[in-house]
Amino acid sequence: MTSRAGWLSVIDMQRVFGEPDSPWFAPRFAETVEPIRKLVGAFGPRVTFTRFVAPEAPAGAWADYYERWPFALQAPDSRAYGLVDDLAGLAADAGPTLDAPTFGKWTPELAGRVGPDGRLVLAGVSTDCCVLSTALAAADAGAEVLVAADACAGADDASHQRALEVMRLYEPLIRVVTVADILADILAPPA
Repeated sequence: MTSRAGWLSVIDMQRVFGEPDSPWFAPRFAETVEPIRKLVGAFGPRVTFTRFVAPEAPAGAWADYYERWPFALQAPDSRAYGLVDDLAGLAADAGPTLDAPTFGKWTPELAGRVGPDGRLVLAGVSTDCCVLSTALAAADAGAEVLVAADACAGADDASHQRALEVMRLYEPLIRVVTVADILADILAPPA
């Protein structure tokens, strides 16, 4: 990796994915919290937390989606859509959280923060849904994308691994790395 920090996006670390009684629970969610804390500490002010939120009125294929998952039709300020307590304070310090009713979080706001030729580091959930969708859109837009594999969790272990394998197919646009790789790169003395 060439040394330049870039921008960290912490994808959807919300109660709806982190609590075992949720239909959308990611079983290894809790294992991502400490690696994400380390990344947030290293990136300082260059962090965006995101939240998946339901649209007010689902349209198109999203109407069918919410017929399958009616529990998720909650207001953005519902407890389920809140960030988990372990990260909420860090998110507040990072600045405005980006909300989107879509899986992908590569919105004009995030693109503006990263810049046209920037580097985007991704962590969070779910590897096989929102992380994957964000990575593909950002790479298509020209951003260099690094996915911190050990700071992500999927719907299950197999889905997590398959998503990482798919993203590896996009190298060098998307690179799957570890938190240690990213921290070593950021903290390396200038050449």
